[in-house]
Amino acid sequence: MAFKALRNWNRFYSMVNNETFRATTYKLRYVGAGLVATSVVVYSTKESNVHAAQPELNLKHFMAEPITSVEHLKKHRNDMKTKMELLIMKIQADFVKSLESLEEDDTRFKIDRWSRKEGGGGITCVMQDGQVFEKAGVNISVVTGTLPPSAVQQMRARGKQMDEGSLPFFAAGVSAVIHPRNPMVPTIHFNYRYFEVTNKDGSTQWWFGGGTDLTPYYLNEEDATHFHRTLQQACDKHDPTYYSKFKKWCDDYFHIPHRGERRGVGGIFFDDLDTPSQQEAYKFVESCAHAVIPSYIPLVEKHKNDGYGYAERQWQLLRRGRYVEFNLIYDRGTKFGLYTPGARYESILMSLPLTARWEYMHEPKPDSREGKLIDVLKNPRNWLDIKA
Repeated sequence: MAFKALRNWNRFYSMVNNETFRATTYKLRYVGAGLVATSVVVYSTKESNVHAAQPELNLKHFMAEPITSVEHLKKHRNDMKTKMELLIMKIQADFVKSLESLEEDDTRFKIDRWSRKEGGGGITCVMQDGQVFEKAGVNISVVTGTLPPSAVQQMRARGKQMDEGSLPFFAAGVSAVIHPRNPMVPTIHFNYRYFEVTNKDGSTQWWFGGGTDLTPYYLNEEDATHFHRTLQQACDKHDPTYYSKFKKWCDDYFHIPHRGERRGVGGIFFDDLDTPSQQEAYKFVESCAHAVIPSYIPLVEKHKNDGYGYAERQWQLLRRGRYVEFNLIYDRGTKFGLYTPGARYESILMSLPLTARWEYMHEPKPDSREGKLIDVLKNPRNWLDIKA
């Protein structure tokens, strides 16, 4: 069954990517599958009419079949919903393959394509127990449905011009959290998303949000500067004020009030972005998403073989405890997901590490390496010496 699934999946891909068949419609029975190490994960079985997509859709590069039908994506390729779905699928595939290339054995991501009965679905890619990455999750979701009145009211309170009551919505996003095994390698998180709500008169309200941030366990100033410089360069392509503004927003957002600490050394964060135009906002998000790999992968390559001992590992687990506290208590995206009807909790909670630790009244010595990190978390730095 598994090998038959893989053959049919390859056959499907070859047809939708072959220019010879671009004008032909095929009726075929296929089983979508993702290859994981030496096994096949089967995620759906259905009979479907498939219109071959033109080569620029590049379906072979994706981790699984798109959530929206290929025929619809091809027909509506200039629609922002289509553009965003194709972008997040490419970002997911690029990042997954970059991470897999750093593993020294055959550890690979498990690919889980899922559907949501209320509308849409997602592709969750998770790696666990690798030599380099203890846990890594890279998720995309493309969902449709109806926002309950309470959610609409929250958005209206943020200045959205939306009707009262329940409203149909579309949301597409990519999110990733990488927990490395070596404490000298930092954790990275990124999320880029597009949201669209349709009012009762058919008008739409749309916006983008997202960001990328770094959480080291041991402070390396050179690494932090490289990370921020890469994000600044992505921002400056579109607006020279973006980096400073979104860097401060990131420091403020990833704050753990009951600890008086930031979660990490920051990055950029923004939400409700609906200017200067839809296309220009999309291009900015695209630049930021493509900056993830050059901002992070060099840091992994630099430190993945660094030496460490029991004490460093215990400190890493304590800092992961802080990560868990922020995600479950304060993170707006996590809370929104958990309260969304039909939410897929496994995908929402993929950001949590495999292991974490809490110690009663633990305080590192101020002059220790651990203490130096805490000082930066309590007092965010201007890593690029940019004047406000």
